[in-house]
Amino acid sequence: MAEIKSADVAKLRKQTGAGMMDCKNALVEANGDFEAAITVLRKKGQKVAAKRADRQASEGIATAKINAENTAAVAIVLACETDFVAKNESFKKLASDFSDIALNYSDKSSFLVADFGGMTVAEKLVEQTGVIGEKIEISSFERVDASYVGAYIHGGKIAAIVGLTALVDKADELTKDLAMQVASMGATTLSYKDFDAEFIANETEARIAVIEKENIELGRLGKTLKNVPEYISMSQLSDDVIAGAKLAIEAQLKSEGKPEQIWDRIVPGKIERFVADNTTLDQEQCLLDQDFIKDESKSVADYIKSYGDVEVSSFKRVSLG
Repeated sequence: MAEIKSADVAKLRKQTGAGMMDCKNALVEANGDFEAAITVLRKKGQKVAAKRADRQASEGIATAKINAENTAAVAIVLACETDFVAKNESFKKLASDFSDIALNYSDKSSFLVADFGGMTVAEKLVEQTGVIGEKIEISSFERVDASYVGAYIHGGKIAAIVGLTALVDKADELTKDLAMQVASMGATTLSYKDFDAEFIANETEARIAVIEKENIELGRLGKTLKNVPEYISMSQLSDDVIAGAKLAIEAQLKSEGKPEQIWDRIVPGKIERFVADNTTLDQEQCLLDQDFIKDESKSVADYIKSYGDVEVSSFKRVSLG
């Protein structure tokens, strides 16, 4: 049997990240052959990966990387099973190394077959599954290419990347704020104009059903009932709908005995309230239609306009779980 030197064990550990005893045992099994020992460790990883394939990897690290020109960015999630592993420095470094490589690829499939020190990224994931003893995987991969891109990472749990149509003054500030907005508020699309009619119809029906069910319980408890909206998106608020709402508001003011000469000071605010109450879907899912988190007196769209002739070209968000 070949003599197993401590230097060889240390070298194998440095290359694979495996524990000292795992490296020593692999070298013993490989009769001192370094490359064969790596193969032993990979096979161990494959066995562990197969056993843990049905495990839920809901912890991990969300991270983002931007190229030197600020024209491309990726956001990935390196997922694992426990928070204990996610906090390990070697796991954090692995996530950072993966994101550096990911920046060179347009999608998850091509990234997984990319080279990682003589093996593919996918093979490295399997190897590290054996080293760590938990299922690890790239659970999310998103990319944005634009005239200017920025990113924001929230505690390693959420990462967001945003692209602009033009390079404007203080673009770094704008993209960071927008990425923070995306991370915090979870927008899924740019504008209500992106929704199709069937989606809105189904979502309206579902939301109304939920509120009506909640109101049954609130009524039983003698509490104030929630408002049941007729609409949930600006796409439903046609000119006729707004005109109808205005007539209803004026009728209410008349019944309350409010002088007609002051209606023009009251109606606009009530119309704004009507729109706000009937665009909840937009406020939740549409980036441009959300209130800006740093100044809720303005929308995200209004905030972007303050930077001049620029728009958001695209954005992406990844998160654990």
